Amino acid sequence: MRLEQFIRPAEMPKHTGCAQSTAYADVKAGLLPPPVKLGRRSSGWIAREVAAVQQARIAGSSEGEIRKLVAELVRQRHTATT
Repeated sequence: MRLEQFIRPAEMPKHTGCAQSTAYADVKAGLLPPPVKLGRRSSGWIAREVAAVQQARIAGSSEGEIRKLVAELVRQRHTATT
């Protein structure tokens, strides 16, 4: 079992170089997996998922390819819990 590291919304600019609002816009556009609930009033992104998207961007992946990657990352969340 792997313990996940999380990136809280306020920390996203430090990790991605983009504003919090950009992260949420990317989630809405399917370019970043949504954050997970950590508690009643807290959420965070799974660090390895953010890193995977960043690597895809560095590699020059198209938005369509990144959307497929994001969909696969989210799918893996659900299969990991079953």
